[in-house]
Amino acid sequence: MAEPIVSVDKLKLSLRIDSNADDKLLFGYSLAAENYIKNAIGYDHDDFYTSKNVKDLFETAVIAQASAYYTFRTALSLVNSYPVEPVVDSIVSQLQAEYARFEEDLNANQPK
Repeated sequence: MAEPIVSVDKLKLSLRIDSNADDKLLFGYSLAAENYIKNAIGYDHDDFYTSKNVKDLFETAVIAQASAYYTFRTALSLVNSYPVEPVVDSIVSQLQAEYARFEEDLNANQPK
């Protein structure tokens, strides 16, 4: 199974979780969040997500989305919850623009 870009330990630190009881759940949420964001941006260039100007922003979005999955995991609630955190929408928009520039640069460097 692939390792998520945001480790369970890093996600637990963000959520302030000390126990190991939910590690498998957090692992799945981290992968799900990563896939959600990549689906919104693009899968064609894995090196885009590890590039210097993108990596931290991408990891922040994954942490925010995985945290939302963890926090709002109950099906019944009296409080409105949103499946996508607003901060994730904002970061995804930024990364979509960056991804388009990344692809333009790749295409510009292709021999014609």
